[in-house]
Amino acid sequence: MKESRELELKSTITNTFLKTVSAFSNYNTGKIIFGVDDTGQIIGLENIEELCLDLENKINDNISPKPDFRFIKDTKKNIITLIVEEGFNKPYLYKGKAYKRNDTSTVEVDKVELNRLTLLGLNQYYEELKARKQDLEFKVLKKELEEKLSLKDFSKDILKTLNLYDDKNGYNNAAELFADKNNFAGVDIAKFGKNIDEILDRNLFINMSIISQFQKTLEVFNRYYKYEQILGSERIEKELIPEKAFRETIANALIHRTWDVNSNIRISMYEDKIEISSPGGLPSGISEKEYLNGQISQLRNPILANIFFRLKYIEMFGTGIRRINESYKNFAVKPVFEIFENSIKITLPIIKTELFLTTDERVIMDILEKGNILSSSEILEKVEFKKDKLNRILKNLIQKNYIDVIGNGRGTKYLKK
Repeated sequence: MKESRELELKSTITNTFLKTVSAFSNYNTGKIIFGVDDTGQIIGLENIEELCLDLENKINDNISPKPDFRFIKDTKKNIITLIVEEGFNKPYLYKGKAYKRNDTSTVEVDKVELNRLTLLGLNQYYEELKARKQDLEFKVLKKELEEKLSLKDFSKDILKTLNLYDDKNGYNNAAELFADKNNFAGVDIAKFGKNIDEILDRNLFINMSIISQFQKTLEVFNRYYKYEQILGSERIEKELIPEKAFRETIANALIHRTWDVNSNIRISMYEDKIEISSPGGLPSGISEKEYLNGQISQLRNPILANIFFRLKYIEMFGTGIRRINESYKNFAVKPVFEIFENSIKITLPIIKTELFLTTDERVIMDILEKGNILSSSEILEKVEFKKDKLNRILKNLIQKNYIDVIGNGRGTKYLKK
């Protein structure tokens, strides 16, 4: 037993546990076990019935609004488990302050995070708040709606339908993000040479419609990661990175990022990969596993997402990760997803179309996943190929530089690079 984001251990009862009650109520259901030290050693407590009543009174007297909690008493080990459920009436305050878990510790949230908790408690989104800027123009949005939806009459009624305007508050933050000019951050792109000290190009797309940010970012991508190959009398367009994957990544970064911080989406373009870092970790209520499996049920910016869907920038809500992975299904290299507390980074590696993997080659690559080092006879046991065919496939994978060979003769083994 050891402490984690969802578990805190307390050898004795002090009022510091109330900070963790606030944290679990605000962000994620968790447990506090009393009578166990931080190494997991059971210490035990006396009079646990009285202590439970004391704990209950402390919570009711000090946490506002009242959180949802319950106790499990272990009379054999003399320990108390306090289970605190994530609540709906956020923020939950202890002495006027809200808290969150930071790995195994509990810390006070900052002003930005407190505002987010308040909006969650009101069942509101930042994009719905009244925009500070009300003199907005929408030439870019108008043009896209005309081209994509054959819309002829662009008016306030259209903006109301898109949930960008209402008669009481005027334009909201989502509207300002779609406006031709705004006060929001954007996209910062750096194209590197052989190393990070060599910057070949720099593009900064800020204070403009997120449609313009999306389109201009794709233009930079096309400049560096698309090329034409002449085959006979034909010109064939080739990609160094699947455009579909990059397009999905940028669209998702724009509609899922946090817009209440003045931070840009950072795109680092290298010779062998592109890294896209987006402000904001996972939305509340979504686990890392759900995110990686493409099960995004909670949208951070539903108005933005809905308009991107209408404009056909995205195909379906919550399918971006699956579509990015799908773009790489025929290649040995795969995208990498890294999730941090305040950001998400996606790395899209270069593909080499001349090294396209056949279905049979992919079978072998899957077997050699996870660091497996196998002989041809060991691989043969896992496939339906005959030995001659397997040897041909292994030879092709060696030539394509996908696998390494260890040893020789009967001791020859293969591993994925």
